[in-house]
Amino acid sequence: MASSAETRTIADSERCEDVAAHVTRLGQQARRAAAILREATAEEKNAALRAMAAQLEQQREQLRSANARDLEHARQEGLSAALVDRLQLDDRRIDAMITGLETVAALQDPVGEIDSLRTRPNGLQIGQMRVPLGVIGIIYESRPNVTIDAAALCLKSGNAAILRGGSEAVHSNTAIAECIRAGLVQAGLPEACVQRVGTSDREAVGALIRMDEHVDVIIPRGGRSLIERISAGATVPVIKHLEGICHVHVDRHADLDQAREIALNAKCYRYGICGAMETLLVDEAVAADFLPEMARRLGEQGVELRGCDRTRQLIEAGIAEESDWSSEYLAPILSIRVVDGLQSAIDHINHYGSHHTDAIVSQHQGNIRRFMAAVDSSSVMVNAATCFADGAEYGLGAEIGISTNRLHVRGPVGLEGLTTRKYIVIGDGHVRH
Repeated sequence: MASSAETRTIADSERCEDVAAHVTRLGQQARRAAAILREATAEEKNAALRAMAAQLEQQREQLRSANARDLEHARQEGLSAALVDRLQLDDRRIDAMITGLETVAALQDPVGEIDSLRTRPNGLQIGQMRVPLGVIGIIYESRPNVTIDAAALCLKSGNAAILRGGSEAVHSNTAIAECIRAGLVQAGLPEACVQRVGTSDREAVGALIRMDEHVDVIIPRGGRSLIERISAGATVPVIKHLEGICHVHVDRHADLDQAREIALNAKCYRYGICGAMETLLVDEAVAADFLPEMARRLGEQGVELRGCDRTRQLIEAGIAEESDWSSEYLAPILSIRVVDGLQSAIDHINHYGSHHTDAIVSQHQGNIRRFMAAVDSSSVMVNAATCFADGAEYGLGAEIGISTNRLHVRGPVGLEGLTTRKYIVIGDGHVRH
């Protein structure tokens, strides 16, 4: 593997070697590291994760200092408040990264698990074993904590990782990557188990997503334009979601006080997360009782409201254009529609939504069951805020992303989502006649 000094040189000059050659070298090293990780014990992987956590604690001041440089540059470049929030790495988020590493270390290692073992009439035992995917390329923007989440989950699931963060977080990601490298060395695992692409040149992304020989899957995390570009250009399989256009539907059988608390939290917990509610759907039967107080509470939080004609007859709101129903605001803006009933809500979600996370607030079990079955999203919430769409909240320890794919894995991607299964067949001198 390249020394840390060499990696820093590449990051600083962005032309220490040909970009394609640099990425190819990372892929070759990752492939070799993946072969070693495939046989690493849970104890070895956990020791590396705990060593990384200790490094983050020891280097806390350096992490804050590096992040301050990124934040200053982001403000100078005029990045939005939501993007600056995603970029920030304060003590609370450093604590969360440390806790995330410790939590992943405490999770059961899925690699090597054998399930569905059954005995055929001829005595052969047929089962399936969980195994790593191999080498995972992660391409992400803004959030430097993704560097740790990706490293932790890939390592614990036995995968080598190649990380390519955004240029806006280069100082933060470099500092975090050094903590990861030191933790791997301390635990006796190859440094190439987790590598960072040492250039912000966009050619590196193009090389990584077409490197079928050395990379098994790509996971992009970022804005729609990034993910669309990767999906269109990749020859390596991609696990992705384009955006989080999340809905809360207030059913006519909802507890309205509960519904207001859920809707307020879904929108205002954090505007910049992909699980934030962007559209509120209210059954016409309860709209007059529900919306005025809901609008008042949202107004207190500074949320701009845009509504359909029926909404605007009940509360003060701007006009919701057709484009609003398919907009991921990531900002204190909310579109509101009064719907004719449950089927109208389901139809709206399946038409305009991004298949990410959608919620119903209702006390009617029949409507709840129908909503869960009919809404085609990777997570469906019942009487809970959409902002719970998160790997840690699901008990996964952390997540490497949220998938709206229908194949292999869907929803928050944790350890099991980074593995696949292979068949194992156990005999006792069996031959086929």
